[in-house]
Amino acid sequence: MVESIAQSLEKYMDVLAAREKLVSSNIANADTPGYRTVDLDFQREFQGLVNGQAAPDAPSEVTGLRINNDGNNVNLDRELRLLAENSIRFSIASSLAKGEIKMLKSAIQDGQGQ
Repeated sequence: MVESIAQSLEKYMDVLAAREKLVSSNIANADTPGYRTVDLDFQREFQGLVNGQAAPDAPSEVTGLRINNDGNNVNLDRELRLLAENSIRFSIASSLAKGEIKMLKSAIQDGQGQ
């Protein structure tokens, strides 16, 4: 089945929204003793949605981060970078979706004029 651009954009934005929640949660818990950073595999999640999986998999703990004395491993620089990347991706996807809607609207208006 060939998926429309709009459907793919919707799924892409769903994964972006899921990641946004995780990154925000990581930032909010930056000072919580014992908290471990969680994330999702962005590419794998998007591919899963495109291939028909219902929803993103459960987030997993991020490995390889320095663990503080209190057991917390949130790296604010990493999280803020991910937040900025996510924001840029969402902005681009929104622009593409707006263009898709504008094109559909134009096609409908052109069809009504005939």
